[in-house]
Amino acid sequence: MNLFEAAENNIKTEIETLRAEINRHNELYYQKSAPEISDAEFDALLEKLKKLEAENPAFVTPDSPTQRVGGRAEGFKSFVHRVPLMSLDNSYDIDELKSFDERCQRLADGRRFEYVAELKIDGLSLALHYENGFLVAGATRGDGFTGDDVLSNVRTIRTIPLKLKGKFPAQVEIRGEAFLARSVFEKINAELAENNIKTFANPRNAASGTLRQLDASIVASRRIDLFPYDVLSGNQKMFSTHWEIFEWLAEKGFHVNPHRALCKTIEEVIEFCNLMQTKRDELDYDIDGVVVKVNSTALQQEFGATTKAPRWAIAYKYPALQATTKLNDIVVQVGRTGALTPVAYLEPVLLAGTVVARASLHNEDEIKRLNIKLGDWVLIEKSGEIIPQVLQIIESKRDGDETEYEFPKNCPVCHSKVVRPEGEVVTRCPNVDCPAKVKARILHFASRKAMDIEGLGDVLVEKLVDLGLVKTVADIYDLQMEKVAELERMAEKSATNLMQQIEASKQRSLQRLIYGLDIRHVGERYAKILANHFRSLDKLSTATVEELDAIHEIGLTVAESVFNFFQNQRNRELIEKLKKAGVKTEIGETSGAKTNDNFVGKTFVLTGKLENFTRDEAAQLIEERGGRVSSSVSKKTDYVVAGLDAGSKLDKANSLGVTVVDENRFKSMTS
Repeated sequence: MNLFEAAENNIKTEIETLRAEINRHNELYYQKSAPEISDAEFDALLEKLKKLEAENPAFVTPDSPTQRVGGRAEGFKSFVHRVPLMSLDNSYDIDELKSFDERCQRLADGRRFEYVAELKIDGLSLALHYENGFLVAGATRGDGFTGDDVLSNVRTIRTIPLKLKGKFPAQVEIRGEAFLARSVFEKINAELAENNIKTFANPRNAASGTLRQLDASIVASRRIDLFPYDVLSGNQKMFSTHWEIFEWLAEKGFHVNPHRALCKTIEEVIEFCNLMQTKRDELDYDIDGVVVKVNSTALQQEFGATTKAPRWAIAYKYPALQATTKLNDIVVQVGRTGALTPVAYLEPVLLAGTVVARASLHNEDEIKRLNIKLGDWVLIEKSGEIIPQVLQIIESKRDGDETEYEFPKNCPVCHSKVVRPEGEVVTRCPNVDCPAKVKARILHFASRKAMDIEGLGDVLVEKLVDLGLVKTVADIYDLQMEKVAELERMAEKSATNLMQQIEASKQRSLQRLIYGLDIRHVGERYAKILANHFRSLDKLSTATVEELDAIHEIGLTVAESVFNFFQNQRNRELIEKLKKAGVKTEIGETSGAKTNDNFVGKTFVLTGKLENFTRDEAAQLIEERGGRVSSSVSKKTDYVVAGLDAGSKLDKANSLGVTVVDENRFKSMTS
């Protein structure tokens, strides 16, 4: 072998190794929810592979991660489904689900069988076709018989393998539901709104519209996901039970939904349906019910289908999360930052099992975009939010009695002239002493994640501010029990309990105090970083923008916000009042959290099982001493703390020459 051939082999090996590493990280992120590197580090690996392949096009393969995003398509070809993608019969209550079970029992004629219950994802169906393990087609459902082959877009979905792992038949069809996570959907709509482009009504519409884009790069940027639910080889089922499908799909590299159940009886199915309905709002994707299937594929074939739907499966639909109702009024609320938020007051309507009378309209631009008028009929949706949102007006129902709505030019509470900073969508009240802002700030200061003053709730704060007893958060500590006890619906016992809570709050952590001060852009995470870095409010208050910006994770926006907060004379006076009241404003020596050179400015990664600490406890020890905890190992990592059964992070640390310490060494470092 000459030098040229040797160099070529080395490049080929490097490319193959890089592909394998990228695919492994993709699997860790999507299938195992255990990422080892950040998105930025993943993107850097992908860019490195793109560069190597561009320089060596002979080594590019169809299943390379770089081949997911193609160019712009001229259009999509029709695709005829070998086996029709049939819709399911729906059931809307438990009695209908029980009737389905009775029909299945009759068809089974005494033979025992099980059900599989899986979530009904609110997305759109896709049929993925593989030949010799390679993805060759990706078709939409269409009318069930003919859809569109949107392969160029399907290839951008990172949870869809371009090549199947292990052994597989020559021809395989995977069926699944494509969807957008709620968190991704919110980002997409925010970007569209920022560019004055019409936003999507819901994640399903966004996913559907995205998969019909002709530009695959747009599809790739929107991070569509897919949960597979069926496998065919030729025209036949591959396994004797439906349950086996999920294990096979996971082995082949697919992102399989973990929320499913193998049920021996319809009662167990109903239990699963009820359980998932209670967890519905906790999911990061929309579901509209549960799909129930007979587990035995032999019985599925025997039961057959009607002209519209299979007899062996049914969709149990949850109560609708959308409803139409009349808009009676728009009331603008003022938050603690002065933001004016319009809220739609509606004709009460039943939605997802609860009566809804209000919905969010977000801001002035949203009202204009919707072209909404008082008296309009509107479509509202509840999708994981506490308060539903207005999706659109129903223009066909207008009768001429509707009236135009004008967004207020003055604060509805204090009547100050409102302002809208350039480049922002939020209109704000600039009056620092606006009663609405004062009340909201006090409620935030007393909240559980801040100073945790139990008993200081909405009603009491309303009274205290309206009576002039409290004007700032520091005034809480000047309250007298006698005055509080005299308030309506307050008694001596309630007043005593409140005063005890207020006194106890003086000893809350510095992190909680910083968070409670409501510095713009400073949430729980940043409050914790600032507390651990400066260790006292005095030091934080004198920090320059440059000093703040230099802290890992803080950034210029937060740095300027913190600096400006402490430059404000009123805020400095507020801090002094808190200190005089006895509120703890520093991390003391007794907390056991002394900074030392082993931790200050150092990056730690925790891996494996620790015997004497939980992960959270170990992370707290590190952060309290001035260090930071990362989830991935890189050249910038200072220490890897390795417990029992440490895995790939330990291997990577050794390969990079990062210092590895065991639990005993870690304990001695913290003492």
